[in-house]
Parts: sequence; structure tokens; C-alpha cells
Amino acid sequence: MKIVQTISAWAVPVIFSMSIASAQQAIRGVITGIDEAAGTISIQQTTSGTVGASDGGKESYRVNDGLLFNALHLGDKVAFSSETIGGTKTITQLDKE
Repeated sequence: MKIVQTISAWAVPVIFSMSIASAQQAIRGVITGIDEAAGTISIQQTTSGTVGASDGGKESYRVNDGLLFNALHLGDKVAFSSETIGGTKTITQLDKE
């Protein structure tokens, strides 16, 4: 019984830290749309690794920093992180590649 409690005590923090790390992993994609009036950008996600792999889906994300619109252009390759804030997918970090 004590062994099960010990394993459980260590497993929860490990699983929790793994879920946080995967949530903050950068996603790669290409800017396919910019709607400054709506405060959103569209990104076509790209898959990495396998030759011949298809592209991921195109999604729109809310942008909190309006200055980002001045730095982005259609076709720019980016790495970004996002999270859902108030029910809307929102860019939390974006880097041009």
C-alpha cells in the first residue's frame, strides 16, 4: 500500500509538468491572412518530420499586441504558441523564422 502511495505522489507532478510542456510547445506555420480590423491573423500550420506529410489546418487567432500587425506579412513563416482565453484562441508568443 505504501508503494502505491509513493508512486502516486510522484506520478501526478510528472504528468502535470508534461502537460504544461506540451501546451507551450511552439507550433510552426505560415501567415495566410491578416485582419487588423478584427484583431486576428490566420495561420496555416505545417507538420514537421515526415517527407510528403500534408499541411495542418488553417486557423484564425486573436492577437493581443496590435504592433504585431506591422511586423507580419502574408507568407511569413512563424513559430507560435497559443492558448484559449475567454473562449478565443489567442497568440501568446510569435517569432518569425
